[in-house]
Amino acid sequence: MSFIATPQFMHFEEALPLTSGASIRDYTLAYETYGTLNANRSNAVLVCHALNASHHVAGVYADQPKSEGWWDNMIGPGKPVDTNKFFVIGVNNLGSCFGSTGPMHTHPDTGEVYGSSFPVVTVEDWVNAQARLLDRLGIAQLSVVLGGSLGGMQALSWTLQHPDRMRHAVVVASAPNLTAENIAFNEVARRAIVTDPDFHGGDFYAHNVIPKRGLRIARMIGHITYLSDDVMNEKFGRELRGGIDLKYSTQDIEFQIESYLRHQGEKFSEYFDANTYLLITRALDYFDPARPHGGNLTLALARARAKFLLVSFTTDWRFSPQRSREIVKGLLDNRRDVSYAEIDAPHGHDAFLLDDPRYLSVMASYFDNAAKELSA
Repeated sequence: MSFIATPQFMHFEEALPLTSGASIRDYTLAYETYGTLNANRSNAVLVCHALNASHHVAGVYADQPKSEGWWDNMIGPGKPVDTNKFFVIGVNNLGSCFGSTGPMHTHPDTGEVYGSSFPVVTVEDWVNAQARLLDRLGIAQLSVVLGGSLGGMQALSWTLQHPDRMRHAVVVASAPNLTAENIAFNEVARRAIVTDPDFHGGDFYAHNVIPKRGLRIARMIGHITYLSDDVMNEKFGRELRGGIDLKYSTQDIEFQIESYLRHQGEKFSEYFDANTYLLITRALDYFDPARPHGGNLTLALARARAKFLLVSFTTDWRFSPQRSREIVKGLLDNRRDVSYAEIDAPHGHDAFLLDDPRYLSVMASYFDNAAKELSA
């Protein structure tokens, strides 16, 4: 049984300097909290979200009984991240379309919708914005920073930007940077959006249209990369949608996998913002903490002080186990405290959101130990 979650909003008037050299002011961050902050404010867990997720990490909304948070199987009373022990915070990133200030909101200087003028944001910018929110909440040090995929990049970045502000970092199904192949997938998805006639250079709001065609294709491309070949074959194989006969058509839906992808694309285009998709995939592309160190990840990770848990999944080819092992090696080179679990799971990148018992057991064990430190 899920608990009731309540969205909260915090406004910041002061400008936030961004990596690009630009800044943003008069912005709002949407967030949710679960559990109770203890007396010495030491039991806080920050959860960083991935591309199309939000601050709604766990629980349900009172008026929406089917609105489970995207990591509801992981976070809650008695779950691996136990809210009877931890005070969990989910924050929606700047530029998103789920409550924090983004391209669809009004620019404070012009009174017009940001649209294409919304500044480019990076993982590092999100981390600094999250740190400001924690300052407001009176949380000087986190017990754990936790994230999967792009959220894992944020967790890793936290340990480098604010090394003394957390005791543990849990990085799941992530990487120290994107491979060329990953950047290529992101670029194809972005081109699908920007070449949609309804995109209007990013200022489609003024035209009262949505570049749904581009969003559908972008989501279809992304969805293929989140699943493993085994899962797609098991779920769909070469089954036909319309029965046993081929239509011999180049445009009709013939196979079940086509129907599934079109459904996912259609659903995504109804709720996600096109400019947000461009911003977040570009933030993924830019993330590379080793770059200022000549590509040497060991040098980059020398700043980290936290204890680490890294988790990868064998069939995840978007963020393969090899990428997690690169982080593990860099941390071990610096003699950091590192635990690593490579889970043999068939689900591809999406495995970090699912109910694999070995995965949930690893997470529960690690968080139990982190909780014991609170009373030590």
